[in-house]
Amino acid sequence: MTQVPVAPAGEKLTPTAKRAIVGAFLGFGIDFYDIYLPAVALAPALIYFIPDNLPVAAASTLNFLVFAATLIGRPIGAVIFGHFGDVLGRQRSARIAIGGFALFTFLIAVLPGYATWGYASIGLMIALRLVDGIFMGGEYTSANPLAMEATPKRLRGLVAGVIQAAYPIGYVAIAISVSIILAFLPATDLRSPYVQWGWRIPFVFGAVLAAVFLFAWVRVGESELWQGERTKKAPLAELFSNRRHLRVLAQIFLMMSGLWLGVELLSSSAPTILEKFLHGSDQGVTNGLIVANVILAAAFVTMAWLGQRFGRRRMLIISGAMTLVGGGVFYYLMVVSGQNKEPLVVTLVFYTIALAFVIGPWGIVTSYINERFPTAIRASGYGVGYSLAVIIPSFFSFYLLWLAHLMPYVYTPLVLLVIAGLLTAIGAWIGPETRHVDLESIPSSGDEKA
Repeated sequence: MTQVPVAPAGEKLTPTAKRAIVGAFLGFGIDFYDIYLPAVALAPALIYFIPDNLPVAAASTLNFLVFAATLIGRPIGAVIFGHFGDVLGRQRSARIAIGGFALFTFLIAVLPGYATWGYASIGLMIALRLVDGIFMGGEYTSANPLAMEATPKRLRGLVAGVIQAAYPIGYVAIAISVSIILAFLPATDLRSPYVQWGWRIPFVFGAVLAAVFLFAWVRVGESELWQGERTKKAPLAELFSNRRHLRVLAQIFLMMSGLWLGVELLSSSAPTILEKFLHGSDQGVTNGLIVANVILAAAFVTMAWLGQRFGRRRMLIISGAMTLVGGGVFYYLMVVSGQNKEPLVVTLVFYTIALAFVIGPWGIVTSYINERFPTAIRASGYGVGYSLAVIIPSFFSFYLLWLAHLMPYVYTPLVLLVIAGLLTAIGAWIGPETRHVDLESIPSSGDEKA
């Protein structure tokens, strides 16, 4: 009788590891649910916070600032909570971050509007979203390294992809919940139910989700690897003063700049182009985005498996080419289909394929970055490496406006997709392969061995 090979004890998922993985997945999903609250839930009710005679360009800029404030807060949170994660522990740091974004998401839900506080209402909204973003950045900066340190090497890549798949699932959850609310509470004008109070429901729900998750997170144990190598030193000082770590950080920053730029173009810019320039119906585009993000979740897991099977570095280099060629071609087909007034479903199919090509490679990111830093500074290295590169791509809308002086606006993302693909491929190419790395054996100083 043929015996089924049994994985060594160190290669199995322990109950502690399973709790850490589930915790990281749920935390990441709630994180992204909260991130998209302004873009999805608040957008139909933005007039509640601004005067109704404000020019469209000014209103759009304020809406952009509300969303951008969250993105800018994330790298700040990564720096702060990366330090806490390395010094106080992954579990305790994540607990503080989860409680923080539960509180500030709820505070946003009870904000008064322009009629009560004037421009101070939108100003406070932006300020609260900035602080909210800081705590959101702290959540994954602590929870994801904890999950990676608890996961056996042979499963690390796939587990990281599953955790990353919580991002599109979080988007799907917010999109579906807002669609249901809008079906019962219209957002037709300033006095409509959704504008006056309905938009608060998703924010309250997001705060409640975070609060419930906070109590569940208590059951997640601390990283044994961190407990064995904890440090009282300043991890950020080590990260930025050590020449080896700086080289690693610079390489990751280059690669992540490309990946973040692709996310901004396909997740933030393309839906607006579909509605405003290609005249897709709001409901049709929303339903299409829900389906596209379900497929994107599968793309994350697929790319993670490919990275585990063929090498993370190799697949990230290929991912750059996928963004440059595949993402560019299918984005172009999306625009042409919309301009030719083909059925919206055809246009959305092209968009979905472009989305999978450009954003699917993120399934490799969590495992790759965690495998580049030693335990004593892993939370700081992962948090800064993952989040810092978001700042420059966050201002993509200004780059598109500048490019619009040279070409039709709907085609401007093609230029930035080329740049995104090149940055991703070059950044990955100058880095090493990591899938065989033992997290406990990464040196904290000295020359890096590829």
